[in-house]
Amino acid sequence: MAENFDSAQSPLAIRIMKYWLPVLLMIGAMYYASTDVFSGENTRNVIERIVLWLKPHTREHTLQQINYIARKLAHFTEYALLAGLLFRAFRADSAARWRWRWATYSFNIAFVWALLDEFHQTFTHSRGGSIYDSLLDASGALFMLTIIALVHSRSRQ
Repeated sequence: MAENFDSAQSPLAIRIMKYWLPVLLMIGAMYYASTDVFSGENTRNVIERIVLWLKPHTREHTLQQINYIARKLAHFTEYALLAGLLFRAFRADSAARWRWRWATYSFNIAFVWALLDEFHQTFTHSRGGSIYDSLLDASGALFMLTIIALVHSRSRQ
C-alpha cells in the first residue's frame, strides 16, 4: 500500500520540482540580488572594469550612465524571466498553450514580488526602495507575458 501512495505522489513531486523549483530559485536569486552585495557601488566597480577594459578612456559621467542603464536592464530582465517561469509553472503539463488566468496570476505574483523586493531594499544599508523600480519590474513581467501571448496567437494561425 505504501508503494502505491509513493508512486501516486511521485508524478506530483516531479511536476513541482520541474515547474515550481525554477520559480523558487529565481525568487531566491532576486532576493539575494536585492541585498547590499548588489548595491549600485558594488555593481559599478564590476561594470567600470569591463567598460574600461573595452574602452580605456571612458569618462566618469559615461561610466555612471552605463551602470545606471545596466542596473535598470537587470530589473527589467529578471522580472521578465520571473513572469516567464511563473507562466510556465501555471501552465505545467497542460495541452493548452495560453490562458488569461495564467498570465494574470503570473503578472500579479511578479508585481507583488517587485513591491516586496523594493520594500526589502529599504532595510539594507546601501540601497533604497523605489516605486519606480517596481513599475519597471512590472513592465518587464508584462513584456514577457505579451511576448508569450504573441507567440501563442501566431502559433494558432
